[in-house]
Amino acid sequence: MRALVIDDERLARKELINLLSTQQGIEVVGEAVNVEDAKEKIEALRPDVIFLDIQMPEKTGFDLLAELDAVPDVIFTTAYDEFALKAFEVNALDYLLKPIEPSRLSEAILKLQSRAKLEAEEKAEEKISAPDDKKLTLEDQVFVKDGDRCWFVRLQEVRLFESDGNYIKVYFGNNKPMIHKSLNALDERLDEKAFFRASRKHIINLGWVEGIEPWFNGGLVVTLKGGDRIEVSRRQAARFKDMMSL
Repeated sequence: MRALVIDDERLARKELINLLSTQQGIEVVGEAVNVEDAKEKIEALRPDVIFLDIQMPEKTGFDLLAELDAVPDVIFTTAYDEFALKAFEVNALDYLLKPIEPSRLSEAILKLQSRAKLEAEEKAEEKISAPDDKKLTLEDQVFVKDGDRCWFVRLQEVRLFESDGNYIKVYFGNNKPMIHKSLNALDERLDEKAFFRASRKHIINLGWVEGIEPWFNGGLVVTLKGGDRIEVSRRQAARFKDMMSL
């Protein structure tokens, strides 16, 4: 598995890289010193997992995750255990306290490899073809931060994106956090086989569609699992019917 180490302290990076060199199945493909550097490295190197320091100058590890379109598996590394609870609240794969003990690192790697194996088996069963690298698919993971609350969310769990001014409301479970992104920009990144731009305000997950009924002026109303009712504009109705084979 391809790993990227992100930490503003050079000695901490070197120490972790040395520890990872003893782990089978892990290849360190790079290191980053801050959030901006990490964003570039993640885009260029496409790591499977990032070992992420939380406290860094100017922007934190949580800030980095909030700025990524798709998030790899994350193992947090930090000297401050006060962040442990918050790390687990965002459903990180694991949390390592500095100085990192080799035995704890091995536990985290085993957990990482077990999850990767399970996901590979699920994909094989579903016969998922290789997606366009530029598109976000249902299998991709995103990080959503709204105030002090944070989540890692698989896109297959998101039933609806709703534009609200300069923000997007993300619907998953009983949560509706706001993220500072453009709906148009998001629409360009999402796999059109899985997500549909119903109107200027809404993008729906086609896997969550439960019911469809005609509406005024040739439009449609779509009911999603959970009860959300979204109007499909007349302009988009014909394309939606084609996609749903109506």
